[in-house]
Amino acid sequence: MAQGSDSNDTSYKSPSPGSRPSSSDDAKKVMRREKNRIAAQKSRMRQTQKADSLHLESENLEKENAALRKEVKKLSEEAKYLASVLSNHEPLCTGLTPQNPEILFPAHHGSYHHQHITLPHYQH
Repeated sequence: MAQGSDSNDTSYKSPSPGSRPSSSDDAKKVMRREKNRIAAQKSRMRQTQKADSLHLESENLEKENAALRKEVKKLSEEAKYLASVLSNHEPLCTGLTPQNPEILFPAHHGSYHHQHITLPHYQH
């Protein structure tokens, strides 16, 4: 549709045959068209700005996504390497694991804990 066209304007009424529209009607029509032209221009500008903003956001998210994929790859490789180091090292450490649980958790002797814990005596 051509800009400035009035085909969708339902408020405009054609003058009755034989009568000439007054100059105030012409002025109102010109003002209405000018306001409509400005509103359409603003609407197109907002639409363009929104599209530009979405495009920038999309580019930033793509960059962030690429960086995160790179980090995931790096961390996966590191995890694979560390798993390999651990599996190669485990056979060397079997002599260090305690066979007797007493080494890790010595038996408790009844008086051992009570020697270093003193409870205050409360009087009621």
